[in-house]
Amino acid sequence: MQHELNIAILAAIKAGSEIMKIYTDPNSDFEIERKADNSPLTIADKKSNEVISSFLDKTSFPVLSEEGKNIDYSIRKSWEKLWIVDPLDGTKEFIKRNGEFTVNIALISNGIPELGVIYVPVKKILYYGCTGYGAYKVENIDLESKLLSAEDLRKFSISLPIKHEDRPFTVVASRSHLSPETSSFIENLRQKHPDLVTTSVGSSIKICLVSEGCADIYPRFAPTMEWDTAAGHAIARAAGKEIYHTDRETPICYNKEDLLNPWFIVE
Repeated sequence: MQHELNIAILAAIKAGSEIMKIYTDPNSDFEIERKADNSPLTIADKKSNEVISSFLDKTSFPVLSEEGKNIDYSIRKSWEKLWIVDPLDGTKEFIKRNGEFTVNIALISNGIPELGVIYVPVKKILYYGCTGYGAYKVENIDLESKLLSAEDLRKFSISLPIKHEDRPFTVVASRSHLSPETSSFIENLRQKHPDLVTTSVGSSIKICLVSEGCADIYPRFAPTMEWDTAAGHAIARAAGKEIYHTDRETPICYNKEDLLNPWFIVE
């Protein structure tokens, strides 16, 4: 799976570079989320998706992305392996210009996320991992970096999770989509963990924080789609974590007929 991991890493970093050209354009206006085809957000989505597709099309696996979400299940259900992609995760964060958006690429095998890459273009942080390989974080990575293969990056990466001694029980929550049900769940946790603290962040970075060991749990009782979680789920699994249904026992799965995720808990 090393070959696929290398392709996904290069695709994510290159896509991130294209997004940044639009994000840093002084003529781009993100004050209003416009739906017209020429909006900066839509252009960034499309550019990123085009870049990622140009890499993943070289593999033998089909691609399911937010841009191509209308592929009929009668076709998809026969896909034993597929890529699931979100070319720009964190719409609201992109518009707010707070840097908390990501490029997400995952390889799914029979409904299980086996490989995941998440790139944070503004911060130049890369998270990656796959089954049997481990999960890693590396900083200051962009197209100017000379070492972009997984094996080279591994030498400079931090293995996940990282042990954080003596920190309080930490819950990570959505910056833009905190539901009443999620708030109630957090308050119930506070009964068991009086020192509980919460941290809010956008996009798939929330899953990365649990995988990294910076947070203990990420409850999400609000709508998400498969491409929002697939890459993070693969990284979490590689780091010894999991994304469960709210029963905290059954892992969520992918390439379902309905691409909407159930409510879930990452821990």
